[in-house]
Amino acid sequence: MLNHNCTHYLRALSVQRFVLVCIVSLLSTVTWAQQLSVASPDGNLNVKLALKEGKLFYEVELEGKLMLESSPLGLQSKSINLTADLRLIEEKRAEISNSYHELKIKRSQVQYTANELRCRLENASEQQFDIIFRVSNNNIAFRYYVPQVGESANFALLKEESGFKFPLVTTTFLTPQASPMIGWMKTKPSYEEEYQADQVLGVPSKYGVGYTFPALFHVGDSGWVLVSETGVSGAYCASKLSERTKEGLYKIAFPEEGENNGIGSAAPTIPLPGYTPWRTLTLGSNLKPIVETTIPFDVVEPQYKASKEYGFGRATWSWLEWQDGSINFEDQKKYIDLSASMGYEFVLIDNWWDTKIGHEKIEQLVAYGKERGVGVCLWYNSNGFWNDAPQTPKNKMNTSIARKKEMQWMQQVGIKGIKVDFFGGDKQETLKLYEDILSDANDYGLTVIFHGCTLPRGWERMYPNFVGSEAVLASENLIFTQHANDNEAFNAALHPFIRNAVAAMDFGPVLLNKRHNRENNGGTIRKTTETFQLATAILFQTPVQNFGLTPNNLKDMPAHVIDFMKKVPTTWDETTFIDGYPGKYVILARRKGDTWYVAGINAEGKEKTVSVNLPMLSTDLVQLIDDTKTRQSQQKQIRLSKAKTVQLTLQPDGAFVLIGK
Repeated sequence: MLNHNCTHYLRALSVQRFVLVCIVSLLSTVTWAQQLSVASPDGNLNVKLALKEGKLFYEVELEGKLMLESSPLGLQSKSINLTADLRLIEEKRAEISNSYHELKIKRSQVQYTANELRCRLENASEQQFDIIFRVSNNNIAFRYYVPQVGESANFALLKEESGFKFPLVTTTFLTPQASPMIGWMKTKPSYEEEYQADQVLGVPSKYGVGYTFPALFHVGDSGWVLVSETGVSGAYCASKLSERTKEGLYKIAFPEEGENNGIGSAAPTIPLPGYTPWRTLTLGSNLKPIVETTIPFDVVEPQYKASKEYGFGRATWSWLEWQDGSINFEDQKKYIDLSASMGYEFVLIDNWWDTKIGHEKIEQLVAYGKERGVGVCLWYNSNGFWNDAPQTPKNKMNTSIARKKEMQWMQQVGIKGIKVDFFGGDKQETLKLYEDILSDANDYGLTVIFHGCTLPRGWERMYPNFVGSEAVLASENLIFTQHANDNEAFNAALHPFIRNAVAAMDFGPVLLNKRHNRENNGGTIRKTTETFQLATAILFQTPVQNFGLTPNNLKDMPAHVIDFMKKVPTTWDETTFIDGYPGKYVILARRKGDTWYVAGINAEGKEKTVSVNLPMLSTDLVQLIDDTKTRQSQQKQIRLSKAKTVQLTLQPDGAFVLIGK
């Protein structure tokens, strides 16, 4: 038995130990709060992480203003919960700096510098995971890493907890995700829904299944946030934003079960160890960082080497204005001639070519195009059994054996690229198909454009033969409905800030026919000016532009219009945002070599006078294309002020184009 003094001593020692544990715990909490933040190199953008009752949250400040309120992080699988009972194991920090060259994006040479914070956490069952944040000036990218612990070598997700809680003053610029297997021949989601501009938080989406990336948020007077994702491959599904929850959150949401006719799981499974894709946020006190961001490409790497040096450029495309009736041998010769007369590199032959022209005649068209310096690209249906679209060629792209056989033929005869359509889903199974098509096409020296498809997520850099994707309410709708023509300027004034800000957009711009049919005398009516159409060749960025020109345009358009279309580039060395507001107007400058192309469009329904500041130009004399009061396109030479500014008046649904050095 211990005596009284010994008992007293031990009790005192226990109290001291208890106090010491409390102090250590308190210091740990303070250290956590102080250390778990990471800022951009310029110090203006700051991410703060915190554990609250075992759950992980983050918030974001820009220039001291709260842009994203406390928002959750974490993953959950069928058997492992990485959203609760978490504790910090370790943290690592690094400075990231790399440069890369990429012709297919808005800037050919990019220097990426960021600060990285990597936190390892553990749940009560000792399953660990990392949350990795990279913060560059105006950009945040984060993703998860799950190591293998024990025998389980895969992680089948149920949900991703990652959320985005915006201040209540925020308004939204969102496009709804479509329900699966609806629309024409059950081809939706085809990522061609309309945007709703400046909506208050929490307005339900049209179909009730969330919103398509990217998503733009206007945080009152504090600035702007563009949310998206990148680095998505066949190893994961593509995600979307959920409806706003009762807690005020938009969350990462996986595809719907019914997509692609129910084929495959809606939730992804990753091998262990494994990473999730990057979630990205671009933030700015104004819209300049949003329009100019390169974050979708900064944090990804090429997945394979190019099998050859791929060429990009301009194409004509008979189907857009002349539709299915033009898919015949003689009309395609006319469009090859049109491309040749314009100095364009390609012609695109659309659906039904296998039955209406045939492989043998296609070979003759390829030879005809080669004599005239025009490469031929071909359309394909993606589907095996996930939609009812009847267009052929079918069942050529969905299986490896058929795909490689067809691509071998294309390589032998000299086809330059393919356009593959009607994907209708974002499941991991579907993303694997995208990647398989790209990888096989590279083996046979073919470039790839996707239509009826999901948003590309870093693919310009990940896949060297990837050109661009539709994933937008594109120009074909101008032929289909008058509504699309009535809203053309509004939609065009959205894309540089949202859809085209994160990825190449195969829109099919520059429709110079006043009436959208073959004879230019019927069908829907173009409401925008010819100058507006020219401006879209600059505003809409993709390395191969399938322009909506027709043979009659060579005779019925002013000489300066055709001359501009002969010279306009499709790849750019630099992009600079000058002014604008989503859905109202936009002024954007792109540089090719030492020449700047500046485009401005007006969607406000009345005359708009703008002051354009062009400090990047070395000369005062520039070529101006704009509209007269009677909405006719005109060209003249003007001189900038000594301060390199000029005042211009834009007509309703009109535009200007400036060219200078």
